[in-house]
Amino acid sequence: MTDVPRRQPTLDEVAERAGVSRSAASRVLNNAPHVSRDKREAVRRAIRELGYVPNTTARALATRQRGVAALVIAGETPAIFADPFYAQVIVGASAALEEADLHLMLCLAAAERSRRRLEELLRARGVDGAMFMAIRENDPVLDIARETELPVVFGGRPAGFEPSWYVDADNVGGARKATEHLLDRGRRRVGMICGPLDTQVSRERHRGYREAMILAGLEPFAPESGDFTEPSGAAAMAELLVRHPGVDGVFAANDNMAAGALRALRGAGRAVPGDVAVVGFDDLDIARITEPSLTTVHQPIQDLGHETARMLVRLIGGDEPSPLILPTRVVARSST
Repeated sequence: MTDVPRRQPTLDEVAERAGVSRSAASRVLNNAPHVSRDKREAVRRAIRELGYVPNTTARALATRQRGVAALVIAGETPAIFADPFYAQVIVGASAALEEADLHLMLCLAAAERSRRRLEELLRARGVDGAMFMAIRENDPVLDIARETELPVVFGGRPAGFEPSWYVDADNVGGARKATEHLLDRGRRRVGMICGPLDTQVSRERHRGYREAMILAGLEPFAPESGDFTEPSGAAAMAELLVRHPGVDGVFAANDNMAAGALRALRGAGRAVPGDVAVVGFDDLDIARITEPSLTTVHQPIQDLGHETARMLVRLIGGDEPSPLILPTRVVARSST
């Protein structure tokens, strides 16, 4: 009588027995880094108990790591390189990837040609994972991020989509604190200069402003929108003065636009903070050198980049981290 060959256990069965994801089991099998000691021991125990024998061909394919992580920024190229916000994000992300022996690849994906190249890069697994930032609602880059099989982390949540893994700042809370700071200074006709409303960060900062005004029993102004640049902040402030000549406080959704608001107020003969108090958001270096120096909401920008990269490293390593919201706080200076 011929013995029937016993079916070999699969890697999925090993992962189920160990109570880990399949990718974590694969990384243990291939002696890859970034797997916790407990998970590593559980997988090895499951391999022994099941008598699992790895497929050498599949194992060779699994170990083909590129040692590279992509940082994908969907904004317009000139604006990105002019904005110190992204420089700080890159510094933070690069430091975290260096700790994990991964190189950083910067991908700018505003143009159609750039998006096609990005799609090809991810499809060919030219990187081990990707971080996505500055994505607007209905941006084609979002489809690329959602369709790739590679690990993906968002730095800041995109509008209209709730990703599984992201790192963000407390934009609602920070905007609320900024507006409350103006109200605490006795301002009652407080306006807002908002960023593009097809971005989640702008919507959340506008929401925080509205919540603070309504809780104080005051009517929020309709926001004047800019594009996070200094000239757009100046133009929005000029329009705000036309619509609401009696405005006595302004919350701008970032420091660049707040600096533009200061310039427009100076040009209109309005004293800051005597006539109009101004608060920004980000706590960039520009907030310290404006005249007067700018009260702003501090968000840990380098930490945003660092924690986004760390989360991606954990995903590549087979872990399933939780989303992270970083705290914000008001830094009071001379503009209020």
